[in-house]
Amino acid sequence: MLRRSMGNYLGVYLGLDDVLGDLQYARRQGDLGRLALLAYCEVRRWARQAGEPALAASSLALITDNPPPTRSEFLHRVDGLIAELEEARERLTAQGRSLG
Repeated sequence: MLRRSMGNYLGVYLGLDDVLGDLQYARRQGDLGRLALLAYCEVRRWARQAGEPALAASSLALITDNPPPTRSEFLHRVDGLIAELEEARERLTAQGRSLG
């Protein structure tokens, strides 16, 4: 049972690391198209798999609910999404300590 839990945890954690790294890189590059793609597709997919419905909803809302009128507003919202993902990573790290 523990092996299965640890394997599932590791897959979720590594997936988060990949998505978060991609988002941070695209943010540093200012690649709005890549940011939109990652937020809408990759973050939502990861969040649903990880059982994080609030994060999936935030990711969806970033793109579909009242799209931001300016580039700076969009980037501000992406920064908020990155912060939410970093909080999820902290929760997963704490969970991993309890499993191991």
